[in-house]
Amino acid sequence: MKPVIKLVVAILPVLMIVGCGGDKAVEEEAAAGQEVTVDSGATTGDSVSGTRLDEGAADSAISTGVDDAAATIEEVIDDTDASAALLSERKIYFDFDRSEIKPEFREVLSAHANYLASNPNVSLAIEGHCDERGTREYNMALGERRAFSVKQFLSLQGVSNDQIRTVSFGEERPDVEGHDDSAWKWNRRAVFVYAE
Repeated sequence: MKPVIKLVVAILPVLMIVGCGGDKAVEEEAAAGQEVTVDSGATTGDSVSGTRLDEGAADSAISTGVDDAAATIEEVIDDTDASAALLSERKIYFDFDRSEIKPEFREVLSAHANYLASNPNVSLAIEGHCDERGTREYNMALGERRAFSVKQFLSLQGVSNDQIRTVSFGEERPDVEGHDDSAWKWNRRAVFVYAE
């Protein structure tokens, strides 16, 4: 199942409970200032940004006031949306003739690492690409170094090496056609291709 569908399936029961506002007894207890237990049908756990909803998890109770429960659920949804946005980024870019990961892509890679570490049945192919400058052999080697640097980053974040495969396409599959830096900067990349 795709991560977005899993997310919707996991969040739907919680949203229904929050949207319905619970039963009248819960509302009356909350109005009286008593502690209220809301049965959400899902549990929270670690995620890319801090919390996420686990699908198929056992029932758990959130002991808090109704307004606090809604705020907590909104925070979970916001964190999950941020994680989903980072996971939707499937390409990172490199400087000319370099294979070092740029600092601006570390958060994206960390999100992918957390996703892979949490889903050991998912595998990832990392494709290394280059611009057209350099010989074919040199670009194949550079593409391989780029893919390997991403694999190494993910491995250091706890992803099993068995989940990751690298491949280099060198200059063979440009993302943007052109013979200047406006095209080349988009072709110096690593691409993530997921399989379950």
